[in-house]
Amino acid sequence: MIAAGAEDLVGSLASRPGRSAAESLSAEVLPLADACRFLERDAARLLAPRRLGRRGRPAWLFGVDAEVRRDPFGVVLVVAPSNYPLLLPGVQAIQALVAGNAVLVKPAPGCSAPMERLGGLLAGAGLPDRLFQVLGEASDAVADALDAGIDKLVLTGSAATGRVVGEAAARHLVPSTMELSGNDAVFVLPGAEPTAVARALAFGLRFNGSATCIAPRRVFVPREAAPALEEAVRQAVAASPPVPVALPLRRRLAALVRAAAAEGARPLGPPPDEQTPGMTPLVVADARPEMALLQEELFAPILSLVPVTDVEDALAGAARSPYALGASIFGPEAQARALALRVDAGTVTVNDLIAPTADPRLPFGGRHASGWGVTRGAEGLLEMTRVKSISVNRGRLRPHFDPPGDGDEALLLAALELFHGGLAGRAGALPRLAAALRQRRGR
Repeated sequence: MIAAGAEDLVGSLASRPGRSAAESLSAEVLPLADACRFLERDAARLLAPRRLGRRGRPAWLFGVDAEVRRDPFGVVLVVAPSNYPLLLPGVQAIQALVAGNAVLVKPAPGCSAPMERLGGLLAGAGLPDRLFQVLGEASDAVADALDAGIDKLVLTGSAATGRVVGEAAARHLVPSTMELSGNDAVFVLPGAEPTAVARALAFGLRFNGSATCIAPRRVFVPREAAPALEEAVRQAVAASPPVPVALPLRRRLAALVRAAAAEGARPLGPPPDEQTPGMTPLVVADARPEMALLQEELFAPILSLVPVTDVEDALAGAARSPYALGASIFGPEAQARALALRVDAGTVTVNDLIAPTADPRLPFGGRHASGWGVTRGAEGLLEMTRVKSISVNRGRLRPHFDPPGDGDEALLLAALELFHGGLAGRAGALPRLAAALRQRRGR
């Protein structure tokens, strides 16, 4: 149904100014269909009860069967962003439904149409009434839903919004998953080809009008390679068209760029002004990690080039930012893979940007000020459930029901040595265990 109604879904995304139909299809519609196919294929297996069997069961629990089950929360509230108003809340809502929950969606202002269209598709696919409801766009809809009673909250938004909504959820003791802001790092290793890296960075600045939480913002490049990359990036972004940027953000960006320039950075173009609503990509060379420009979430086409001495210097610089949503690494694969293990971020791509994260098998989430928990993938599906463990004693003995008595300490010490001690201890534990059991049976 998503495939058949793709043009209608694209039409519902008209609130994304300056985005072509092709970009809406690639950024939101196709990944949503991929996510549904993943759930169709794998959800039953992932959500099935897991019976533990005998392997690994403590010997003293013989006769006890155990299983772990995944129960739905009940009602899940999805608080949606404006930058991907179909894909992000759509995947989260469908995962919650597949896990057995009812779903409320609070769209971002001006973004109800994609969720209304998705609701129509769900109803047409057979979803019972009232299991998927679209709330009003006003911010008080979240507070009203919390007051009315929900069981789980999933939010995609800024760190500031996450703090406010997270505090409200905590007052109601409602668990949450928060996908929050990013200021993503890019690591350029020795051996990376400057033209290829610049092409990737230009794509990251251009895609979705640079309103992507994992768009590149801070590029750590070896000092000796910085001039070549600077020139390659300058050429790569030269033909990029302007994208709409709201006036308050343009003002904030202009102030941040002026402050960075006063501290020694070199803007490779004029900062945004108040008269021009569109903004072309702005590259700031010779930036430093401690600059305010590199500390804030910025949904605009701006990129800072940070010369570093080596990988250790780059990792230390990246850690100066409070955000740890995603990161990208460019360079020889072996070295890039090794660095990926050390990068503090929820998502890392190697020799690519943004696109691989649309793989429906992958979880997506951040660390630190970029939030907690994950959405999408198997892990995102399981986050829409709560765990229940069930143990069934099928045996006849319940010695733990008896009052404590003489010999119990010796029995437990002998059992501990037998089950977990070394070879020498185990040999001595057997006669002690037998004696302790005889003493207990004689009580």
